[in-house]
Amino acid sequence: MRRDLDIIHDWVASGSRVLDLGCGDGVLLERLSQEKQVSGYGLEIDPAQIQKCVERGVNVVEQNLDTGLGNFADHSFDTVVMTQALQTLRFPHLVVEEMLRVGRECIITFPNFGQWKARWHLAVSGRMPVSDLLPYEWYDTPNIHFCTFKDFEVLCQQHNWQILHRQVVSESPVAGLFKDFLPNLFGETAIYHLTR
Repeated sequence: MRRDLDIIHDWVASGSRVLDLGCGDGVLLERLSQEKQVSGYGLEIDPAQIQKCVERGVNVVEQNLDTGLGNFADHSFDTVVMTQALQTLRFPHLVVEEMLRVGRECIITFPNFGQWKARWHLAVSGRMPVSDLLPYEWYDTPNIHFCTFKDFEVLCQQHNWQILHRQVVSESPVAGLFKDFLPNLFGETAIYHLTR
């Protein structure tokens, strides 16, 4: 399992109700259900991923996150999770507001577009970077909002969202040594745990 999903697993309380936005193949919800007796739903837009959720026994609803979460009542979940999808949304700040309306807290992960490899690639080649984490060319990427750790923390301050935890993940051993001291430069993936 991806490192960010391991961290989320640790942050979610046993027996809680979880809503997983952009749940993909449902692997996180399946693991939380099996190991922490979590109940909940996943929201996904991709039919192939929805089929994988069904095969795993994960409750999944087909839904576009850009349309909001109006079909869920206030505080109907303990935790709302969204991994690697923030940058693909038309209005990410509105979705985070909805996450904090529907859940008591939320956990969000996203790629750090300020990471040194991305900066270096752009500086040296003059082209937008393509990597294992972001395997798209600029013209076919689902990523429409490029953000860094600093950008997200400014957004949290502007909306009075309280950061309960922040974790920085880097797959590179060298970057891993410096990620806690200079997260915006060395962190590849941001993981934020928020509440109001």
